[in-house]
Amino acid sequence: MEMKQIQELVKLINKSNISELSLEEGDFKITIKQAQTISETQFVAYQAPMPQMMPAAAPAPAIAAPQAAAPAAPAPAAAPAANDKTVTIKSPMIGTFYRSSSPDKPPFVNVGDEIKAGQVLCIVEAMKLFNEIESDISGRIVKVLIDDASPVEYDQPLFLVEPA
Repeated sequence: MEMKQIQELVKLINKSNISELSLEEGDFKITIKQAQTISETQFVAYQAPMPQMMPAAAPAPAIAAPQAAAPAAPAPAAAPAANDKTVTIKSPMIGTFYRSSSPDKPPFVNVGDEIKAGQVLCIVEAMKLFNEIESDISGRIVKVLIDDASPVEYDQPLFLVEPA
């Protein structure tokens, strides 16, 4: 079973009244349990409005950019040129993006840092679990696309990396 399928199962369980799901596929077995505590329920309810705000915020600049005819023409021309040289590292899940392991620690990576494949770049908290997001490639961080402690969607770009 692929990670995408597991993430979809977790999303479906969060939206339903199911408290536990067990699935067997060949040698692969997985059990997903949803906590029945009040704090968990409040956390899920709190997360639901956040992703809805993200898409609403994202189209606003896209709509504003075409209105400004002169600045809009150079910006799109520069973006594809940057994309040709960079690789986008995307979020493998829905959750909250953190640049460091705790507020008093330095970020895992900063713009300009050289990274290696397998190096931890950030943490995405999902359902009270902190998931380390590792780099698939070696290179240099060109841009951090998300603010610390911001909600992220599945497959949302997090970093731009210039491959080594």
